[in-house]
Amino acid sequence: MPEIALHILDLAENCVKAGAGHVIITVSLEGDQLCVTIEDDGCGMDEALLARVESPFATTRTTRKVGLGIPMFKQLAEMCEGTFSIRSEKGRGTLLAATFRRSHVDLPPIGDLAGTMRTLIIACPDRPEFCLRYRQDGGEFVFDTQEIRKAVGGLSLNEPEILEWIGEYLTQGLAEAAGSHRQEQ
Repeated sequence: MPEIALHILDLAENCVKAGAGHVIITVSLEGDQLCVTIEDDGCGMDEALLARVESPFATTRTTRKVGLGIPMFKQLAEMCEGTFSIRSEKGRGTLLAATFRRSHVDLPPIGDLAGTMRTLIIACPDRPEFCLRYRQDGGEFVFDTQEIRKAVGGLSLNEPEILEWIGEYLTQGLAEAAGSHRQEQ
């Protein structure tokens, strides 16, 4: 995939399919390291599926016989001198974590995280709750649909005006977090 945000979108869609009520996405850029974690409280995986999930030929889908999201993300992390881990417990959820060397020539750009979050909300306006925690060299931004729901007083998050505001809020918050380390120097 041409950007990290698209990997995140693909993996977060797995969380939705697993029946998650909450999905927490953390993107941290500190020094020469990028760390991405995705955690959910979905149905989780039993030990047999967890042992096979890193293979492209392991999937729970019935529409095709391959599942490429996790294996491709793992391969990218390892190719970029990083690490990959996955923990899951049946009935409790899954935690996926990957690190990458930011200066590695093969690391794609992070891409459109705001667009990724908007896409998840458009596809799943009512459930699950999504939380994006973004940290970059000392700056931090947190986007949480639970907080947004409180602010809009029960309106659907995929209402056009709300989606537009969400996009602007995400874009501004991510830019401020990315730029805050420059202001400190």
